[in-house]
Amino acid sequence: MQLRKLASSFVVLAGLLAGSAAALAAEPENTMIITLKGGDVTVALRPDLAPKHVEQIKALVREGAYDNVAFHRVIEGFMAQTGDVEFGDTKDGYSGDRAGTGGSKLPDLPAEFSKENFKRGVVGMARAQDPNSANSQFFIMFDTASSLDGQYTIVGDVESGMELVDGIKKGDAAANGVVSDPDSMIKVRIAADAK
Repeated sequence: MQLRKLASSFVVLAGLLAGSAAALAAEPENTMIITLKGGDVTVALRPDLAPKHVEQIKALVREGAYDNVAFHRVIEGFMAQTGDVEFGDTKDGYSGDRAGTGGSKLPDLPAEFSKENFKRGVVGMARAQDPNSANSQFFIMFDTASSLDGQYTIVGDVESGMELVDGIKKGDAAANGVVSDPDSMIKVRIAADAK
């Protein structure tokens, strides 16, 4: 009898955990899909943490600005950075020397720091030394980096496809992760939009 009660408790607990995981999934309006050479990476955007940053990312996605943009800086065990729509488009105007220094025609954003932690799968906004300089570039974490906590704006979490992120071409460690002949985001879209 006790064993049956214990087993049914585990079933209830498993159901609650499954339900809470589903509740964490982003609705289509806040789901960004990044197509890489191996398939799709699904990112749950976090307007609850960074509404201005998420709004700007979605505007750039909907313009097609992120399509064909290189992962210009990729550091093994740390992160993969992309999103330079000015100099990073591998099909139109790519500059290996300048990729990572550009942004978009939209304004820079004020920091939206949170108490969330930078861990595997977190998507954060890249910026210059000024905390209020994030624009279009973002990075996906390969692992935990608590030194970034409270210093960079978190805009999302990878929901699926992290194994594809792991496969992005890594950069030269001696050159701060700069990648020659980099991989790119082939297509980026918001799930709510028609294909």
